[in-house]
Amino acid sequence: MAQRFGGKYSPDPQRRGDGDEARRARQNAQPVATGGPEGPHRFDGKRPIRKGARVNFFFFIALTPLIPAFSGGPEALFPGLGATGLLLLSAWLTREGTRAHQEYDDRRIARRPAIPRKIFGAVLTGAALALAASISQPGLLPLAFGAVGGILHLAAFGPDPLRDKGAEGIDSFQTDRVARAVDEAERLVAGMKDAILRANDRALESRVDRFADTARAMFRTIEADPRDLTSARKYLSVYLAGARDATVKFADFYAQSRDSKARAEYEALLADLETNFASRTRALIEDNRTDLDVEIGVLRERLQREG
Repeated sequence: MAQRFGGKYSPDPQRRGDGDEARRARQNAQPVATGGPEGPHRFDGKRPIRKGARVNFFFFIALTPLIPAFSGGPEALFPGLGATGLLLLSAWLTREGTRAHQEYDDRRIARRPAIPRKIFGAVLTGAALALAASISQPGLLPLAFGAVGGILHLAAFGPDPLRDKGAEGIDSFQTDRVARAVDEAERLVAGMKDAILRANDRALESRVDRFADTARAMFRTIEADPRDLTSARKYLSVYLAGARDATVKFADFYAQSRDSKARAEYEALLADLETNFASRTRALIEDNRTDLDVEIGVLRERLQREG
């Protein structure tokens, strides 16, 4: 269903029928105190997908083998269609690999992708170009086209991360525990964002995005100090799982009923969750500061005794 776009500076259709007197009264009216600044914008902290324009252009280029497939003879049809399919699959793998690489770079502790999508995309690109070149080029020349195409793909999009990323001084067991816990928490947050789309309400989508940003602030804090995982595990599992389940049920119900009371209760739930996650994150940061002060104090005391 289509939705009207609106914002702070968008015209209000309900005021179109007002006369000059009503407009003058609104202009002369004193602003009403709102108790604080406006809430964060839904795009605050968001970044565009790295190399997104290249990936989108890649999807367009993937259709070019259709030209020789339908303009050549019967022997060119299947190689052209096969090359198009391989290029489209390569473009999709490259897009997913680019997103995974950006998430890997944004996190302090992360495991390498289980599937090197961009590398597989480069291999498929080379195979597609070799297949397309075989339509008109004889011998080993198509293989040369394929090799050059794969190398150019890696040069344009880069390879996938091939090793795990962890903090210095943290054993691999702790790093793996944090990575698994954060991965599961990210899946729960993604489930919330996917479920709220069924409600078909941009304001609610923005509200869930704000809570997701608050939850991810806790994720980054735990990644900075994996010792915080024990005290915050219920937030990453129990609370997020409950929020995801509540979002799924609310979205299905609200999409059919448009019940304002249910919407208010759901928004109150998000507000409580956001407040608790933010306060817990501040507590974790303060605990880390306390540990730092203790370490500094002990070291300075030793230096003073020995000096």
